[in-house]
Amino acid sequence: MSGNLIDVKMLRLASKRILGMASRGTPSTSISASPEAQVAARFYHERVVDHYNNPRNVGSFDKNDSTVGTGLVGAPACGDVMKLQIKVDEETGKVVDARFKTFGCGSAIASSSVATEWVKGKQLDEVLTIKNTEIAKHLSLPPVKLHCSMLAEDAIKAAIKDYEANRSKATANPEAKAV
Repeated sequence: MSGNLIDVKMLRLASKRILGMASRGTPSTSISASPEAQVAARFYHERVVDHYNNPRNVGSFDKNDSTVGTGLVGAPACGDVMKLQIKVDEETGKVVDARFKTFGCGSAIASSSVATEWVKGKQLDEVLTIKNTEIAKHLSLPPVKLHCSMLAEDAIKAAIKDYEANRSKATANPEAKAV
């Protein structure tokens, strides 16, 4: 997990340098944004910036765990790839935890982060009611970034489908146990 945190910090610092918000000699904690960077930051709602700078639930679960469902989706047009995993309590049918790893823009990362927050504590049928339009509205995504919220919805559906397939296999083969 610490390797992932280092990768996220390096990515964040590199993006700030690209936007002109940090220089090589400036620590990432004391940033004075250039006018160009301030204009660029205005294009994203504060929730997108918050979830990008402080993503929730980054990481992954053991994909061989029968209580885990994994959704892996991508958008070839922009190169975004999203892996979203859910961990389900088999007795209650509730999502007890969720994790994601996303390679993509800030809107894709924010959409993944929001999705993991929203699925926790909900029944699977309730999770399936989460729509990309709700995620997009919550993050105030511009039209050009709506595909990011669509990826999040698709990842949720794929994770549930994978969980149900894993559960069917575990039910058919009682020797397969949760990890």
